[in-house]
Amino acid sequence: MRIVIAGGHGKIALILSRQLADRGDEVVGLIRNPDHAEDLLAAGAQPVVFDLENGSADELATIVQGADAVVFAAGAGPGSGAARKDSVDRGGAVLLADAAEAAGVRRYVMVSAMSADKGGEGIEDEVFAAYMDAKKAADDDLRARDLAWTIIRPGGLTDEPGTGLVTIAPETGRGSIPREDVARVICAVLDDPATDGLVTEVISGDDRVAVALAELTD
Repeated sequence: MRIVIAGGHGKIALILSRQLADRGDEVVGLIRNPDHAEDLLAAGAQPVVFDLENGSADELATIVQGADAVVFAAGAGPGSGAARKDSVDRGGAVLLADAAEAAGVRRYVMVSAMSADKGGEGIEDEVFAAYMDAKKAADDDLRARDLAWTIIRPGGLTDEPGTGLVTIAPETGRGSIPREDVARVICAVLDDPATDGLVTEVISGDDRVAVALAELTD
C-alpha cells in the first residue's frame, strides 16, 4: 500500500512510518520543516515538504494522488496557542480530507483524542479547551463525508515500549497507551475494511490488537 501521513515528524507518525515500511508499504510523510527530512528517511518514509496551515487542497491532492490511504497524525504540539490548535488540529484535518476527496483517495484514518465528542465543554484551560474543540470539529467534519474513515481516540500517550496488548472500545474509560501500540492499531485498521465508519477509543489492555479489533467489528 501507499500511505500518506500528515504530521510525518510527530512521534506516532515516525513510529507508524517505520512499522509500515518494515512490512513493505510505501510511506510518504508530510513535514513543514525540511530539516526533519532525515528523520523520516531513517524511518523508511519519503519526506514531502507541505504546510498544512498555508498550503491548498489542490496542492495536497497532487501529493496524495494514487495513495491507498491517508492518515492524519498532525498536531500543533506543546506550547502552541488556541489559534494553532484550530488551524492545525482542525484545519489541517479538514484540508487533508478535502485533498483526499479531490484525489479520489477514500481511506482516511484520523488520530483524534479521547472524549473528543465533548469538545472543550467544561474545560477551564483555554488552550486545552480549544484543542478539544478542534478535535471535535475535525471528527465531525470527517464523519459527515462520504469517505471510508476510521477515527482512533487514544488515551494518555507514553513513550514506553509497546506491548501489543490493548483495549479497544467506543468508550474505554481513562487509561494510557504507548505510542508504539497506537501505531500498531493504525496499521491493523488500515488493513481491515470492517473498521470503516468506526469511532473508537484505545488504551493499553489485555488483548492483541487483531483480537480486540475483531471483537469490536463482529
